[in-house]
Amino acid sequence: MNKKISIDDLIEIVKTGGKIKTGVDVYNSKGVLLLDKDVLVEKIRILDIIKENGIHSVPVNIAANGGLWDENGNLIIGTASHETADPAMTLSEIDAIYPDIAANKIEMRLQEIEEIKQQAGKKYAEAKNSVKKVLADIKRTGGEFDYDEVESNVSNLVDFLVVSGNPFSYLTQEIFSYDDYLYNHSVNVCAIGTAVLQRFNQTFSKLVDDFLKGNTSDIYNPFEKKSETLHKSYTCYYPEDLSDISLGFFLHDIGKVMVDEKILNKEGRLTAKEFEEVKKHSYEYGIKLLDKNHLKNSVVKNIIYCHHAPLYEGEERCYPVDIHYTQVPLYARICKLADIYDAMTSRRCYKEAFNPINVVTQLFRTYAKKDKMLQYILHAFVKSIGIYPPGSIVFLRNGQMAYVLESEGPLVIPFTDETENTLGHKSDPINIGAPGLEESKKIDSRRSVKSPKDVYDILPPYIKKITERP
Repeated sequence: MNKKISIDDLIEIVKTGGKIKTGVDVYNSKGVLLLDKDVLVEKIRILDIIKENGIHSVPVNIAANGGLWDENGNLIIGTASHETADPAMTLSEIDAIYPDIAANKIEMRLQEIEEIKQQAGKKYAEAKNSVKKVLADIKRTGGEFDYDEVESNVSNLVDFLVVSGNPFSYLTQEIFSYDDYLYNHSVNVCAIGTAVLQRFNQTFSKLVDDFLKGNTSDIYNPFEKKSETLHKSYTCYYPEDLSDISLGFFLHDIGKVMVDEKILNKEGRLTAKEFEEVKKHSYEYGIKLLDKNHLKNSVVKNIIYCHHAPLYEGEERCYPVDIHYTQVPLYARICKLADIYDAMTSRRCYKEAFNPINVVTQLFRTYAKKDKMLQYILHAFVKSIGIYPPGSIVFLRNGQMAYVLESEGPLVIPFTDETENTLGHKSDPINIGAPGLEESKKIDSRRSVKSPKDVYDILPPYIKKITERP
């Protein structure tokens, strides 16, 4: 039995502590999956996105295990009037009828993450193939590529990214392979940059809105602000701006196709002459490719030109040298952070991958308190990536090592005992942010983490399976 429910009513149900499962896949007008039929919705963000896509009502298929539950776990089938089923049911009774709905929130989240990984894996492969085609076309034609096709592919990718946040963060970095680095890097920077951009747009738009209203307290302390609710009177970037920026993120390194592969893949330290050649990929080769294809998009051009420019006065090893940090557009600064993060957490022919936790910490220490405007970008970056990104390895205070499954919490799975020996059994996930968690299970921030490669060698099979790409 299908019953269409107003999206506003669904939002109200979730806002008051209820839960929703549609039993029906929900797509936007472009065919992008917005909500999987089996996902139990407990947060209003996804419903807001569905509404923003012009969908004003959603069917709930009771026959396909769909349903609505109020904050007390009672089954409801009507609109916001909370018309109850006959009779009202508890969560335990619901589990008996709908066994695929896990009462355990952590187990439910594990299921959701696995579903996100499956979808993300397919989208990642599609985006990677798009990059390969662009670079192959440039080599084949001497510089020309199908810009419209790339724009269409990136548009579909961004639709998926906006709905899912940063879904590729659940896909393990390819820490043992670097053959496809340039392809992976283009997709990763687009995904990371888009997540940061969305959060920055919300935070900074609210800041300006508050300023216009005379609310200027703590104006330069984004890490201390509690709310990121977007006010409608001012918006920093509009949808068409965001699309162009994400496209720029995707194409930021396009000029590297014109750099000798022997230099790009050199295992030893680059000579001064070789480094000068590599630097040309942005301000010279990348711009030449745009000109050859008669592309006038200033946003894309700025990102390609400026993504290695300085972010504060006196920053070293930045280029081109003729640009001051205040001239670098905000979106190009976001691209630089995403570019550095992915480069450092990826394996290259000349280095191993660094642990994501260390990279986030290093970036924060490098750019914190350097420039007031930069603080809002850095705030958005840290909030999007997380202090403990998925795939990171942490020590618990009892001496165990744990794999970070999700940065929110974070949600971790211990995989060693207190003496760092691999556990012989599957450990239950731990939500580090859960109230009342015993001290021994909390993260020990005083201990340094090992490299991803070293840690991978002691991961048990069930963790290795999590780290595999779909």
